[in-house]
Amino acid sequence: MSSQRPEPVIYESAVAFDSSRIQAAALYCSDGRFGEPMDDFLHGSLQLPRYDRLALPGGAACLAGHFRSFRQRDALDEALRFLIAAHELRRIVLIAHSDCAYYAHWLGISGPDLEARPFDDLRSAAARIARVARSLAIEGYFARRCGTAVRFEAVPGLAHGDPQ
Repeated sequence: MSSQRPEPVIYESAVAFDSSRIQAAALYCSDGRFGEPMDDFLHGSLQLPRYDRLALPGGAACLAGHFRSFRQRDALDEALRFLIAAHELRRIVLIAHSDCAYYAHWLGISGPDLEARPFDDLRSAAARIARVARSLAIEGYFARRCGTAVRFEAVPGLAHGDPQ
């Protein structure tokens, strides 16, 4: 019989755990260069201190009907259904960003479509989510790199429900 000892602690966060939920999730690309600007925007501008994070290559692009993304779409559909029910989500924020490698390399999109397509995809993804959960407020934004700054703009034509 082997005795199990707890592993030694390697780090303890100075940030206190807050068990309250804010019933919001953000879905965006996993590109780490945009991670801190995304948090800054979601925390500072949208006032979402503890949102559920869904970060994957291309973000909501897989919900837009691209053939090459159908496996990711099915997995994300399942994850969203779970979070909507278990965490009682009322608000989802979708964010795409400029110069996304998922569009360029995985989907093979280039030229002017490289920036235009994410806007269309965010609208398609929002419509797909709204069909599953009609009561959700769904917002869409585009993060554009401008030198060393990242600027966020609302996606025209994407409005489902009322933001909380």
